[in-house]
Amino acid sequence: MSFHPLDARRPGDLIRTNSTLKGLYAMAGAVERLQVLLNTLLEPAAREHCRVASMREGILRLIVTDSHWATRMRYQQKRLLRQLQAFNEFATVTKIHCKVQPVVVKKPPALTPMRKSAVAAETLTDTAEQVQDPKLKAALERLARHHKSA
Repeated sequence: MSFHPLDARRPGDLIRTNSTLKGLYAMAGAVERLQVLLNTLLEPAAREHCRVASMREGILRLIVTDSHWATRMRYQQKRLLRQLQAFNEFATVTKIHCKVQPVVVKKPPALTPMRKSAVAAETLTDTAEQVQDPKLKAALERLARHHKSA
């Protein structure tokens, strides 16, 4: 028995024909629309810290970056509910739940400083004297000068 891969199809065709992808795409569009509407009601400082996660069974779930913003959203919950219910998309919202999910920041790897020594400078200078290529010779001499300044 051999495997025969399906013919390649354009992403737009997949979204239109595959029911699972179609549902996911529709949900993503709905969440994006809810985020736009929510942003119109949030203060400018809060917009970057608050994202719509989902809306099911009358509960709007928000993801906030830290507990400070979760507390601020809880204090504004009644006002936000009143304003959100004016939109058709949010007409069934009865509660707002906030979940704290900190932003993951990847730290760059720590750079280990290069140790400089007079022996290394001397070795680089000796090597540069024996090299015929002018560009390589100049690069080795620059490295040697860098080590001599230590």
